[in-house]
Amino acid sequence: MFGFSGLGIDIVTLIIFLAMCFLLVTGVPLAFLTGLIATLLAVGWFSPDVLPIVVNRVYGFMTSYSLLAVPMFVLMASLLDKTGIAKDLYNAMWLTTRKFRTGVALQTVLIGVFLATMSGIIGGETVLLGLLALPQMLRLGYDKKLAIGTVVASGALGTMVPPSIVLIIYGLVASVSIGDLFTASFIPAFLLATMYIVYIVIRGKLNPGLLPDIPEDERNAPISPEERKRARINIALPAMIALLVLGSIYGGIASVTEAAAVGVIAVLCVAFYRKELNFNVVKEASYTTMQTCGMIMWIGIGAYILVGIYNLVGGNRFVESMLISSGLPPLGIILIMMAILFILGLFLDWIGIAMLTMPIFVPIVQNLGYDPIWFGVLFCVNMQVSFLSPPFGPAAFYLHSVAPKGVELVDIFKSVLPFIAIQLVLLALLILFPDITLFLIR
Repeated sequence: MFGFSGLGIDIVTLIIFLAMCFLLVTGVPLAFLTGLIATLLAVGWFSPDVLPIVVNRVYGFMTSYSLLAVPMFVLMASLLDKTGIAKDLYNAMWLTTRKFRTGVALQTVLIGVFLATMSGIIGGETVLLGLLALPQMLRLGYDKKLAIGTVVASGALGTMVPPSIVLIIYGLVASVSIGDLFTASFIPAFLLATMYIVYIVIRGKLNPGLLPDIPEDERNAPISPEERKRARINIALPAMIALLVLGSIYGGIASVTEAAAVGVIAVLCVAFYRKELNFNVVKEASYTTMQTCGMIMWIGIGAYILVGIYNLVGGNRFVESMLISSGLPPLGIILIMMAILFILGLFLDWIGIAMLTMPIFVPIVQNLGYDPIWFGVLFCVNMQVSFLSPPFGPAAFYLHSVAPKGVELVDIFKSVLPFIAIQLVLLALLILFPDITLFLIR
């Protein structure tokens, strides 16, 4: 026994923080370091007899019915990635936007929204847009920074657009309705996409040199009746998938978990109709799903244990008393939480941030009189920023892995700065005007 209880919760909190920083710097995966620290804390503060509590907590987390939605949505995204559904959707929309100088940029934002409504997975969307949209924009003559920023920001929209995996995990951790979270995030998510579009249009108006002159042969190329028919089908099929998933949730027909399963079946049916469903596609999609869900589960288990033990020794009361005793008004405490999430987002994965902070923050938010649904949407916007922010913005690394030659990480991080500013403006609007978030669930 290490006798941590004699040190006091404030000293133990500092030790946990320093230990996590040290282990992260040395390269220990977040899932394992949180589990290790939690076990040492449990044994040191109590005794080895407390370890069965840890096991029970993990069992409760792993057997949550709502958690089934995560592998279903990941599988749906993987199937979309392995088939040509998303690629043909992009090409079909190009036929309707090619006459406008901002056409490909606006199309990229719309495709980002479209893909987000079908999967809620960020990595696949960013990679897909990096393969399809970025080379097209650079070829046509878009400004390099505008093109890169548009692709990265649009690919990360899955953080907020329902059915977002981020919202699902938040709902599980905060014990709030995932359906209500989806409904509450609907307006903010599409407001963010609209702000992207407005920014692109205004930048193009103020500085026309950022936009290309579409070649005459591309702008006026005739479209055959067969191409029009194929384009309509390629747009209608993904729209049907999104409608089935979101319509079944908002219409009260299915729970989020059931809607995720419906989405998988819909994608399989569409792939079968397109003659793209085969053993290799299913195998590769299943393998990707297992990899992604394995990462989520291990990080979740470690963080869930650590937060559970930390709260058991009084950590949540310590954090709450520290924030309340700061003398700040309730809104000031919310801003401190947003600042903490922003800083953590520079270095940690969103899953770890959600698992480590939300069990502590959400009860404080409720005690301050705020709606945890509203706070969940704020959390998602904050994670939007973290996906783009240097030095470890995941969306930037996703794009860099498939970007054309000459696009470096430093170019990507410089390009996303205006879009980060737009995200922060949205965050400020949602804090100042909570009804933007809560309007649809009241």
